[in-house]
Amino acid sequence: MTTAIWQLSEAELLAESAAVSHQIQLLEARRIALVAEIDTRVSREKLGFPGPAGWLTSTTLLTPSKANKIVALARGLKNFPDIAEAIDTGSITVDHAALILTFAETPPKNLPPAGQDMARKAMITAATGPEARTDRIREAITNLNDRFGGKKPPPEDTDRNELFASKTLNGRLVLKGDFDAITGEKLLTALSPLTEPRPAADGTQDDRSPARRRADAFGHILDQYLASSDRPIEGGERPHLNLHISLRDLTDLRDSADVDDIADDENTRAADESDDDGHPATDRGAYRDLFGDGTTVGWLPWMGPLSRNTSRQLACDCLLTAIVMDENGSPINLARTARTVTAKQKKALIARDHTCAFPGCGKPAAWTEAHHIRHWADGGPTDMNNLVLLCGFHHRLLHHSDWEVFIGVDNHPWFVPPATVDPYRQPRPSHARAGPHIA
Repeated sequence: MTTAIWQLSEAELLAESAAVSHQIQLLEARRIALVAEIDTRVSREKLGFPGPAGWLTSTTLLTPSKANKIVALARGLKNFPDIAEAIDTGSITVDHAALILTFAETPPKNLPPAGQDMARKAMITAATGPEARTDRIREAITNLNDRFGGKKPPPEDTDRNELFASKTLNGRLVLKGDFDAITGEKLLTALSPLTEPRPAADGTQDDRSPARRRADAFGHILDQYLASSDRPIEGGERPHLNLHISLRDLTDLRDSADVDDIADDENTRAADESDDDGHPATDRGAYRDLFGDGTTVGWLPWMGPLSRNTSRQLACDCLLTAIVMDENGSPINLARTARTVTAKQKKALIARDHTCAFPGCGKPAAWTEAHHIRHWADGGPTDMNNLVLLCGFHHRLLHHSDWEVFIGVDNHPWFVPPATVDPYRQPRPSHARAGPHIA
């Protein structure tokens, strides 16, 4: 019987914490080995995804970035048994192994093979034990890149350029970039005139921090780009900002003059959902929209839910394309006799499906295409109840496997897995409809 934590002595607390940490490292190593075997043996048709990363994300609580790191390790460690042994024995962490593996797979151009082996072993040693420090490994990698990275000095090496854009759990976007000197100069030159402090009309000092001024300037540059006419085409049209909003909510927002009106609206809604004696309602119906779009007014195809206030701001100054939705949040049918999907139909599909509709995928709408559930060649019409948004991989999967898709009574797509994936072939809701739902 496991001793309750509060009953452990101080020494036992310390010992068990260290032991559990070691067990976690060993379990992480085991997971990497399992994923490596899945990557080798399990077909993409049975996974339902192009590789194990998508499957991991859809079946576990792992984020896409964590799942991708696990798959990268699973594939890369096959070529470097010394790193694999260190992680299998729990000598180094997954993060340190990933850092060393990245160096091993892309060593400096002029570092000879013998030097690569020596450097890798030194890094493994530096990552082993309680004195392991990430900074020491990064410093060694930087020094080796500076000395053996090629004829171009680091400021001029465009091969090092990287830009990461990560959506956070609270709906924000974090950027991290590493640019050569020329690209950096272009960026700073573009930002410079827009980052100067700008006092208000009455002379009040601009109290924005330099970081805030740079962020505002970056947003201004994006506005100018999206307003230009020479943008590249994506999905059949130039990139632009899309806001999905119901007609009822749009009317409410435009009729509301200020924040107090929103507060009144929320109070009215709360009153409507209260019992006769004034107490908050406790029935399940009061929470029906908790996990749906009912908690927010707007929806951005890339970033997701948007608050009422910001939705009002966008709705007051934009071009509108009307997509009439039913009570289930599905566009009312837009029929067409031609094979290809119209621009308005594509907008309606995005409003309904949000992303690639395949369960667990969620590729951005800009990367999807419309799939005929009943094929056009078989007489399937090009209308909303015969279309679903799918990324390229899942579009091909639906055509060349036993996966099936149909539009349910809620007017949203449902997917039926083959018996090799689920012997009971239980229908699964589309990606945007997955998750907790309170009846």
